[in-house]
Amino acid sequence: MLKKISTVAAIAVALVASNVSAQTFKADASKSSVEWLAKKITGQHSGDVKLASGSLVLDKGAVKSGVFEIDMTGIRVLDITGEYADKLLGHLKSDDFFSTEKFKTATLVITDGKKAANGTYDLKGNLTIKGITKPIAFPATITTVGNVTTATSAITVDRTVYDIKYGSASFFDSLGDKAIDNNFLLTVKLVATK
Repeated sequence: MLKKISTVAAIAVALVASNVSAQTFKADASKSSVEWLAKKITGQHSGDVKLASGSLVLDKGAVKSGVFEIDMTGIRVLDITGEYADKLLGHLKSDDFFSTEKFKTATLVITDGKKAANGTYDLKGNLTIKGITKPIAFPATITTVGNVTTATSAITVDRTVYDIKYGSASFFDSLGDKAIDNNFLLTVKLVATK
């Protein structure tokens, strides 16, 4: 009985210690960036979206969890200007793409992070776009200096699993040179402080 009590006490102490060692870093939206790149047969377009909020929990240098919210209403087109940029932006905000009036935010929840080589981590989590949640895995480089953690990553997203099928040759025949790649790239820089 005494052995069982001391075992339970040891587990409780270990749990408390692990919680004490975990540190939460809050994202600084003004210093963080999320850039997007989408390709099509005839070229590509790029722009950015704004990080609305976010936090990253590190435990003994390992990634424990994280939650990030992106303001989809603030999506921008940066590679072109004028009338064509306005048309593209309107299309991206429409139901053909991100339906930003109905779905104002996208969310990334990190559920697991394992250390890899050279300061990189293999992260797993769930990405929600247009109210649809799918698992996602991606590498990230994370460094902490003092109270500031910086994380960078290139995340490839298959838009079709979020019901964004416009211009996809996987779903529509005879698109020719109007086909748009299923995948788009997010280049993320997160700056967070304790």
